[in-house]
Order: sequence, then C-alpha cells, then structure tokens
Amino acid sequence: MSRKTGLWTLAMTAAISAGAAAQSSLPKLSVGIDAAKGPQDVSVSLQILLLLTILSLAPALLIMVTSFTRIIIVLSFTRSAIGTQQVPPNSVLIGLALFLTFFTMWPIWSQVNQSALQPYLHHEMSFNQAMDNGVGPVRNFMFDQVREKDIALFVNLAHINRPKTEADVPTHVLIPAFLISELRTAFSIGFLIFIPFLIIDMVISVTLMSMGMMMLPPILISLPFKILLFVLVDGWHLIVRSLTLSFK
Repeated sequence: MSRKTGLWTLAMTAAISAGAAAQSSLPKLSVGIDAAKGPQDVSVSLQILLLLTILSLAPALLIMVTSFTRIIIVLSFTRSAIGTQQVPPNSVLIGLALFLTFFTMWPIWSQVNQSALQPYLHHEMSFNQAMDNGVGPVRNFMFDQVREKDIALFVNLAHINRPKTEADVPTHVLIPAFLISELRTAFSIGFLIFIPFLIIDMVISVTLMSMGMMMLPPILISLPFKILLFVLVDGWHLIVRSLTLSFK
C-alpha cells in the first residue's frame, strides 16, 4: 500500500513539475498605462487613440463617404422588384455591395495610399499633412456625385457663408449632402428597375381576372415569368455594369 502511495505521489509531483515548466515557458502579456516621459510619448498615445477611434468608425465611414449606399439600395430594390423575398439572402447582397464598393473606390483609395499613407509611414510628412492629403481624393469623389442643390441645403442649415470654391465647402457639410444625393440617385435607379416587373404583374393580374381565376394569387404566376425575364436579359450583369458606370 505504501509503495502504491509513493508511486502516486511521485506521479503527481512529476505532473505538477511539468505544468509549472510549461507555464514558465509561456510568454507573458501585460497591458499597462505609464506616465509619459516627454511630449513625444503624449503625441504617439494620441495618435494611437485616434487610430483606434477611426477603426471603430470604419464601417460607418465606409457607408457614408463611398459608393456603398447607392449599390446596396439598388440591389435591395432589385430583389424586391423580382419578388423573391430573401433570395439572394442579405449576406450575399451585402457581400456583393462591399466588393463592388472596393472595385469602384479602388482608384480613390490608391490615391490616398500614394499621397498620404505611404509618405506618413515612411516619415516623409506629419500626421496632419497626411490627413489633409488623404481627405482630398475622397472629397473629389463626393463632389463628382453630389448635387449643388443638396450642398446649398446644408450650407443654409449650417448658417455659414456661401462657398466660392469646392475647397470652401466644409467636410461636415459635404458628407450629408453626398448621402442624400446618393439616396436620390439610388431611388431613381430602383424606380427604373421596377417598371418591367410591374408590367409583368399587371399583365398576369388582368389575365387571371379575365379568366375568372380571382382566388389565385397573381404573384404565384408572375414570379416565374419575372425570374425568366431577369435571366434572359442577364439582369445581374446589366445592373452591376450600370452601377459601376454611374460612378464614372
């Protein structure tokens, strides 16, 4: 009995020693806040805090200042016009909208990378200069899509002097004007998409009423015809092509 107890104690001791050795070999990770030793430390800390804030707001910025708003609304209108409910699913529409956004915004992001990000990473310009250079291409993109009427609306609401040039328009005025311009354009495209499918629904409804089949839901008959029409005209190709060219 004592021999078994001794073997058990030896095994437990070996296991504990192995666990302690494994724990001692693991890296130690610690996060702390220390006092700044100089102005440079404070500046770096503020830049890190600003970077984390920008990363947390990245989804909202992607929606507000890019082509994502117009694309996702038009794709949603297309699905509603066909009447397929959840086909394609929301995840597919959002994924397609994101990739189309990356495609249409790639030239702008390339300019931002060349004129702001890379020089800042190579310590060729300050953070403020990089921010100014990076905002420029995005503002030019928004100015190409926004209507003057929408800019005038927010200029009046902000109670600022009438800008003489595009550089005089503040960014906080340009962004909401750009958004409502995108909404108007997206709804205009969506209306045009609805017209052929609406005609099919009307023809099917009139045909069923003339045949006395008033209890049969028209959507049950029109849905296959709308899907067939959409496939025959290569609808996704036309919509993606039109959306991409609308930003040129």
